[in-house]
Parts: sequence; structure tokens; C-alpha cells
Amino acid sequence: MTLEEEVRELAKFAKAASVKLAQATTEERNGALLAMAAALRAQAPAIVEANGEDMEAARAAGTTEALLDRLMLDESRVFAMADALEEVAALPDPLGVVSLESTLYNGIELRRVSVPLGVVAMVYEARPNVTADAAGVCVKSGNACILRGGSLAARSNEVIADVLAAAAVEAGLPEGSICAVTTTDRAATDVLMGLHGLVDVLIPRGGAGLIRHCVEHARVPVIETGTGNCHVYVHASADPAMARDIIKNAKCRRYGVCNAAETLLVDAAVADAVLPPILTDMKEAGVLVHGDTRVLAIAEAAGLSAAGDAPDVVLADEADWETEYLGPELAVKCVEGLQEAIDHVNRYGTKHSEAIVASDEAAQDAFRALSQATDAKGRRLTVHKLCLTKKPCYLEGAETIDAVEGTAPRENGEVSIASYMNFLIVNGAVIAPQYGDENDRLAIQQLQQMFPDRQIVGVQTREIAFGGGNIHCITQQQPKA
Repeated sequence: MTLEEEVRELAKFAKAASVKLAQATTEERNGALLAMAAALRAQAPAIVEANGEDMEAARAAGTTEALLDRLMLDESRVFAMADALEEVAALPDPLGVVSLESTLYNGIELRRVSVPLGVVAMVYEARPNVTADAAGVCVKSGNACILRGGSLAARSNEVIADVLAAAAVEAGLPEGSICAVTTTDRAATDVLMGLHGLVDVLIPRGGAGLIRHCVEHARVPVIETGTGNCHVYVHASADPAMARDIIKNAKCRRYGVCNAAETLLVDAAVADAVLPPILTDMKEAGVLVHGDTRVLAIAEAAGLSAAGDAPDVVLADEADWETEYLGPELAVKCVEGLQEAIDHVNRYGTKHSEAIVASDEAAQDAFRALSQATDAKGRRLTVHKLCLTKKPCYLEGAETIDAVEGTAPRENGEVSIASYMNFLIVNGAVIAPQYGDENDRLAIQQLQQMFPDRQIVGVQTREIAFGGGNIHCITQQQPKA
């Protein structure tokens, strides 16, 4: 039997099981999850033994310490996998949930109800705990699964999958509910991605290369996950000691996990005081810092090396802000306040895990909301800052304003709405309101940054503001010649 035939037969087995699994009750699926958890604990010695063989082979192949940490299983980690399955069993049933219900004009009742997808193929790398995570989520949601783990964890994955599959069948689920591709031949992944009609959805979980390969080559629907380019932002209001402890834990506790900190953003107002002890901690932990020019200057002033064969800090480039290191490296940047930090996270983040260290609750709320904001298509929002007028715009010449019958009279000294936001976008240009205010020039500069390909034309509109609204409210029409 060829590799393609072998993978296809496995998918057919899972497809047949998915029909029966979809009919399993909540109690049956939860009972299987609990049985799977118990089996993991009972078989922990065998799982750890198989993992030891994977670890030995990985070390011999020169695998980094960060990846070895992701690969390694001991009894406590196996038991944590079992605990996770029990937590999934305790969750509400995702099936049978009515999210829409209505009666049509002809009396037909229409309902939208959550149902299983069918066969879920999970492709992942050197993290054997994902074998249990994926199987558990699929059983909970009534889906059969095909698990394709990385070759580094081949022995561990095979033993875990066998333990889980046997426990699920013994608990009453159909054979084939949990299947695993055990060959280390990478071509098996491409075969799996092409099984349209057998695999209902593919979920890649791993590095950017794996995810990109699946998205670009799959012939089945793909749920695209993200990498973990995670940020910690130290706000100007942060407690320096707390910030130091958080950074050290977020970066150094485990380099290889996907929620480890990869970029540190520090408010420029406090960088000189906050950064030296943090950079020293990174040096002592063996973490190479990729910093901007301000960070390098602070590091050198603190006695750290930015040159030589083994520098403590090196100059960051654009690629560093985008990198998920998964190792002892950290990108560090000074930012001018909360807004620049949010803009940086929105541009380079991967929607995984972001943190702010701050005592200012308003700053915390703003960072949390804007750093996660997306449009209707799921694209990250870019938030621009536009100044206000330096001084309020007070109404002048109220006696010259014609009052509409029934409206309150206007009086000199009333505050008018003078906002630079009331601009008009036209072909090749932006018409910007001006108020004779000292911030007029700054507003033009900020709009030019927002619209670099357009000419920004300032127009004095103070009198228009007296009437309410501004340029964007005016419709200009040119008679046909």
C-alpha cells in the first residue's frame, strides 16, 4: 500500500466514525473524555518512556533547548494533559445550541443549530501534549479527528494517540473517532491536505512556516491559527519592580511556549529608569536583546556590551519586530506613549497574548481594547492620533447669523465644535479645516502621515464651524457647462 493509499484509508475510517460520533449524547462524549483522562494517568510511565526516546533522538540531532522544552514530557505534564481533558468535559456542550430561530411567512419554522463538522485533521509540530488537546476538543464537539504530529515527537504522539483511542472506544465511542498518522514521512501531511470530501477541515498548529504551507497548499478548508509574537508594554505609570518581575517571568520561564514574551515595549518617559535592571536580568539569563537606538544607548550607559563577539544588546531591524524567537532573544523598543504601543502591537502582533504593566486603569482599558480591535473582516485596526485645537473656538458675530424660526438664538462666546476630524477626502487630496489656532500646522502634519499619497490642503473654516459641522458636511456641486 502506498503512502497516499494508507492516509486515504485512515481518513475513510475516520469519516465513517464521524457519522456515528455525531449522534453520541453529551453524557457519552463527556464519559469518554473522563475515561481518556484516566487512561493518560494510568499509562503515564509508558508515555514518559516513549518521550524519553524522542528526547534522546532530538538531542542527538542538535535540537535547541527551547524546542526540547516543548517536546519534553514528565509525569506532571502528562497529568496536566489529563487535567485538561477533565476541564473540557466540564464545559457546556457546544452541540445543539440554537443561535437563530424564526418563523417564516408561510409558517415554516427556521432554526440555526450547532452541529459537528465531521472529520477534523490537526497538523502540529513538536508538542506531544497537543495530541491530547486536539483529541479532547474534537470528542467534546462530536468530531472525529486525524492527528498528524511532528517527527520529533513521533514516538510520544503514537503512544498517546493509542491510549486515547483505546479509552474512547472502551467508553462507547466508535472506532476511528481518534486516528493518528504515525509515519514520519512529511509527504503524509500533503496527502492529508488534499483529501477533499474526506477531511472536512484542517487546523495547522505550529510555526509560521507550517501554517503558511497548509494555507497555500490545502484543498480542504483551513482554520488558520497564528504564531505567538507576544508583547509586554510597560506604561509610564507602571511600578518598576513589578515590571521587572513580569518581564523576567514572561521571557525566561519557558522560552519555547507560544505565549512567551518576544517584544518588550517601554514608555520613553520612564525608559532610563526602568530598562537598566531589566536589561541586566536579560544578560544574566543569557537572553540576547535586539534593541532600538535608544535601548542601545541605555544599555551601554548601564555597562552592557553592544559590540564584540558576544554582545548583550544588538541593534534591532524591522524583522525583529515580527519575529517569534521561541528562544533566549527579546526585541526591545522605546515608544512615545500608549498610542504608539498600541499601533506597534496592531502592526506586528499575531493576536495571541499581549500584556500591559500599568497603574493607570484607563490606559489598561485602552490598550486592551485597541490592541485587539479588528474590522468586520478580522483585520487589525490602525489607530491614528489627531490633535485638538489648542484653544476652544468661540462664536463671534452672532448678530450676523440668520436664525431659523423656532430655534434658540445664538450668542457670542458660545463654544463651537472645532475638530480637525471634519476633513474631506477627494481625489489626490485631503481638504483639512483650519481655525487660526496654533495647532493648525500640527494637524496638517498628522493628516499627511495618515495620507502620505495625498496633498493636504488647509482651508480656514472658523465661520463654517459657527454654523455647526464643517467641510465634510458641505456638498459642492459644479453646474454642467
